[in-house]
Amino acid sequence: MIATILWVDDEIESLQSQKLFLENKGYLVHTLTNGFDAIDFVKENTPDVVLLDESMPGITGLETLSKIKEVNRHIPVVMITKNETENVMDEAIGSQISDYLIKPVNPNQVLLSLKKILDNKRLVAEKTTAAYQQQFRNLFIALNSNPDYNEWMEIYKKLTFWELEMKKSDSPEMQEVFQTQKQEANTEFSKYITRNYLSWIKGREDGPVMSHNLIRRKVLPHLDKETPTLLVLIDNLRYDQWKVLQPFFAEILRLVEEDTFYSILPTATQYARNAIFAGLLPVDIEKRHPSLWKSEEDEGSKNAYEEELFRLQLKALRREDIRFSYTKVLHYQDGQRLVDNIHNLLQYPLSIVIYNFVDMLSHARTEMEVLKELAADEVSYRSITASWFEHSPLYQALKKIADRKYHLILATDHGSVRVKTPVKVVGDRQTTTNLRYKHGRNLNYDPKEVLAFKDPREAGLPAPNLNSSYIFAREDSFLCYPNNYNHYANYYRNTFQHGGVSLEEMIVPVVRMSSKPNNP
Repeated sequence: MIATILWVDDEIESLQSQKLFLENKGYLVHTLTNGFDAIDFVKENTPDVVLLDESMPGITGLETLSKIKEVNRHIPVVMITKNETENVMDEAIGSQISDYLIKPVNPNQVLLSLKKILDNKRLVAEKTTAAYQQQFRNLFIALNSNPDYNEWMEIYKKLTFWELEMKKSDSPEMQEVFQTQKQEANTEFSKYITRNYLSWIKGREDGPVMSHNLIRRKVLPHLDKETPTLLVLIDNLRYDQWKVLQPFFAEILRLVEEDTFYSILPTATQYARNAIFAGLLPVDIEKRHPSLWKSEEDEGSKNAYEEELFRLQLKALRREDIRFSYTKVLHYQDGQRLVDNIHNLLQYPLSIVIYNFVDMLSHARTEMEVLKELAADEVSYRSITASWFEHSPLYQALKKIADRKYHLILATDHGSVRVKTPVKVVGDRQTTTNLRYKHGRNLNYDPKEVLAFKDPREAGLPAPNLNSSYIFAREDSFLCYPNNYNHYANYYRNTFQHGGVSLEEMIVPVVRMSSKPNNP
């Protein structure tokens, strides 16, 4: 496809040789002598690049640049100037020029600038595709070498890296190859969890960091008597979502350690988050603190006692000396109160902030057609998460204390997965309605399609009734009843759900950061 160049210069006649040079290189070059005509031109046409002289009579290059950006802010503009003064360059760069050249320019300078702008996307895409092709075999070998839980975390990090990189590639074939490899990884991961999960729950010390030991292993050892710590738990935050939020945090905080841990099953707020704050598996919360555990059949919030559970965990660990605050953000108004109160939180050695937005987004996406359109896949889901955080009260609050000395631990309770494959399950009226896990009596299912625990206590889970069992959807499946099966299969397909067994739900971020000492 021929690229169209608009060259605007009041001395354009002296640049005819350069125009011919570019045309011989395959570009279509339009020339104009003033900014007014250039503005009219871009109103009617969309050139691929504008070459713009900075010093022109009538209307300057900077004024022309501003008007062009008002018409179409996406048109790349190369400023050509005799003036190297800093304020001119600052103003041009602030107006989002793509490049600038100093007069007199030679044809190769102009050609190089055009190639850098026009060919950059293509070259990046080609390089991304080639790099993934080289790494494909390494990932394949890693998946088939019986990885342990640490190696699975590294595999998932690498898959996430390539998933984010793939947006630079314009090769649908290569993206399809990647998605197939990621699906294979989830299949193998589900088998791995099936083989190893119960041994982790039985308390092997060499097991991974999990929900019920996260505080003990990843938070308390890093508390500093001299510096306050914020523990921010964003509900339902996947590792890939953390990666798109990372640049925002990097503006105000220094990364100390980026790690992951394993959410317990079910990968759902009631179970995983209560386990985090209690420092106990759900079966032990029910046993030791029955008044603080609600079954799924009970009315009201299932996570109403996190602060009390955390206080009891500190007591059990003999760390009752730790003064802490607890803040839960469920609504926008709660977020505004967080902004107003953020300085006061730093008076405590430890302040816990629970932020529920991402969890609400995933549930709302299932129920609201608009959000289904906005978050149709992982790319758009990440984009919505980044847009939310950039404008969130949480980000405002953290920027408000950018000049204060503190540590931040960012974590979550579980992730989510985009479901595609319906699996039939039959149960009685007492069976729970979750799409990624169910518990109840007399469940009827294909054992090849789910992970089942017939004795829930073995898996650290309370048994609501005699003969209750739990089943968990694996990979990208979701559980549907035969009644009105086709309707619900189509309604929930391609929605983000949680509660089951997948890399996205179980391997989730826990990140340590600290404030930058030289922040203004």
